[in-house]
Amino acid sequence: MHLEAATERIDPATVVVTITGALRLSGELSPVNILLQQLIVSGVTRLVLDLAACPYVDSAGLGTLLHTFGLLSQREGQIRLCGANQRIEDLILMTHTDNLLPRDPDRQASLAALDS
Repeated sequence: MHLEAATERIDPATVVVTITGALRLSGELSPVNILLQQLIVSGVTRLVLDLAACPYVDSAGLGTLLHTFGLLSQREGQIRLCGANQRIEDLILMTHTDNLLPRDPDRQASLAALDS
């Protein structure tokens, strides 16, 4: 499955990025990483990554998520993941990054959590 990232701007500071395909080490991961960096540089400080159509995240994909978390933290921003399957949940728990990457069941819950 080809990796794609679609953006939906909610307001000037908030964007939902829907990831379709596996976040894994490949030539396709780089454009997603660049997109996330560009969003943050452009002023996005509230980012929801919708992983409902992402079947798999490997260590490189996790690195992208953590790098994005770090960039947002430097700007006092927030990241939330939603729709992660059990395999992705297990990776996040196994690597003890669950305290850095908050997760919600769906995008509505993530957007509500950003507002609280």
